[in-house]
Amino acid sequence: MFKRPSFKKLLLCACVTYSFSVFADDITLATKYGNVQVNDNVKRVVALSEDALDSAIALGIKPLGAVATRGGDSVAEYIQERASGVSIVGTSRQNNLEAIAAQRPDLILASASLPQDQYNILSKIAPTIVPISPGMVSDSWITIAKVYAQALNKSEAMDIVLNDIKERENALKSIITAKLPEDKRSATLARWMPQGPIVMSSQIFATDVLAATGFNINDAGVIKEGRPHSSPLSLENLTKVDSDWLFLATLNTEGKDALEAAKTSPSFSRLNVVKEDKVFLVNGQLWTSAAGPLAAHAILDDIEAMIDRKIK
Repeated sequence: MFKRPSFKKLLLCACVTYSFSVFADDITLATKYGNVQVNDNVKRVVALSEDALDSAIALGIKPLGAVATRGGDSVAEYIQERASGVSIVGTSRQNNLEAIAAQRPDLILASASLPQDQYNILSKIAPTIVPISPGMVSDSWITIAKVYAQALNKSEAMDIVLNDIKERENALKSIITAKLPEDKRSATLARWMPQGPIVMSSQIFATDVLAATGFNINDAGVIKEGRPHSSPLSLENLTKVDSDWLFLATLNTEGKDALEAAKTSPSFSRLNVVKEDKVFLVNGQLWTSAAGPLAAHAILDDIEAMIDRKIK
């Protein structure tokens, strides 16, 4: 019977491979935990964040391993087809070190929020890239995507990818600003949870893309500085999300069930955005968890669909 090797053995094997690799042409990156040297032609990549997976696949590189999307046990729905065959080696909260080492990576693309104790272990398996996050500021996802591209020696390709997104955003902005006056373009992105809706910050990935197409993001002033979203709102406080447009997301079946229940309440039905039929349901895995070039295109697809259905 096959005996599964212990994590210590897998880690030792991975470390030996890493230590004796010959880097003919290294790339040196400044990362959160210091400079890291990476071979300019890596073959075996593990992506430990959703945006790392997205960026790699957008550049034509399918990682061997990735983390499951928040609220799910696989990668996000929008990228599942492209990520077919990628092994799940953790979640957004916890990495499976044994599963990562078993992939024998020559590069690990990690989340910008990876703690140093985890980095210290992962960096013994393979060069580990932890981007320096610019914080909760607009377009921070672009800064991080460029770091992943640099690690994959595909910076020029990423510039082309990002330029395509910008051109698409500008085209949609021309349509939206032509059809909607300035005072009819306020938009809120909220995720419906079993405990109630949470309002997403005006400076996260999805609202960056939404703003780039001409909408004025309203986060209702209920989000603490540096946080990606508010605490759950009670049904009595739903008026805080009563913008001209409401992009409403759910992460899983519990959220969907809670939303269906809320739709029957007077508090929800009294919202002007509901009365005017300007609520647009979106996938929470994409709109409130994902980031990266492919996610940007998927959100732009949704905005195009919203224009066709809601804007005359």
